[in-house]
Amino acid sequence: MRHLMNPMDFSVEELDRLFDLAADIEKHPEAYAHKCEGKKLATCFYEPSTRTRLSFESAMLNLGGSVIGFSDAGSSSASKGESVSDTIRVISCFADICAMRHPKEGAPMVAASRSSIPVINAGDGGHQHPTQTLTDLLTIRSLKGRLDHFTIGLCGDLKFGRTVHSLVNALSRYEGIHFVFISPEELRIPGYLRETLWSKALSFEEVIRLEDVMPKLDLLYMTRVQRERFFNEEDYVRLKDFYVLTKAKMERAREDMLVLHPLPRVNEISVEVDDDPRAVYFKQVRYGVYVRMALILTLLELV
Repeated sequence: MRHLMNPMDFSVEELDRLFDLAADIEKHPEAYAHKCEGKKLATCFYEPSTRTRLSFESAMLNLGGSVIGFSDAGSSSASKGESVSDTIRVISCFADICAMRHPKEGAPMVAASRSSIPVINAGDGGHQHPTQTLTDLLTIRSLKGRLDHFTIGLCGDLKFGRTVHSLVNALSRYEGIHFVFISPEELRIPGYLRETLWSKALSFEEVIRLEDVMPKLDLLYMTRVQRERFFNEEDYVRLKDFYVLTKAKMERAREDMLVLHPLPRVNEISVEVDDDPRAVYFKQVRYGVYVRMALILTLLELV
């Protein structure tokens, strides 16, 4: 039995097979419509989510399975003090696979160590968000045709952004990736991530101005400044609008540059950019369903 806690849990070869399966699901959805008949997915979400939770639920329903679970800690026995370990033991009696989001780093790992069913980390604090990373990788591969030899700019909250941390770790295994980290001083990538890049002799640079690097990017990964990760409201208000991607800034970008965003967005991408064919963040949402369908099938050993 396998779990997914971190994008690195899958080898590059396994990821290739997963993405091939997701691509086949996109092309032939009818062939997978009954693969999970009689199977149940438990969505255990201890903090709010729209895309990730509904994406998992859509994925399981598209496969012919069913869904149980809760959408916030207040509607579970966590509100009575039940531990994650006890919760997953109970859930294991009801479901065949579980997707868990939790505000505490490492909580899904604790669940996996006590679970008798596969557990998928659907986001743990500011730590990891592996299925968003799988979504990002599938989007890039599908639209660019490759996962190597490109320059990617990651912009915004790089300190607390778990999607950024996961994506950087995942892309670090592919050749010819140059990272451009775009953030204010207070939201730079964590030291451990910088050390990892240095230790692997990977190419990266850190800048503050987005405009200066737009012409060199093949991909731009925008992120929101996350209010829920700040201890000080004053700091959040000061930094929340530090970057806003506008139509004027897009004019400085290459014709084939793609703009990605894990969503939700707040102010960091102007709605006028939505009509630009290079803006693919809503396509990402669709790819998220396909890759989660492929992941569920893989972990349940139904392929």
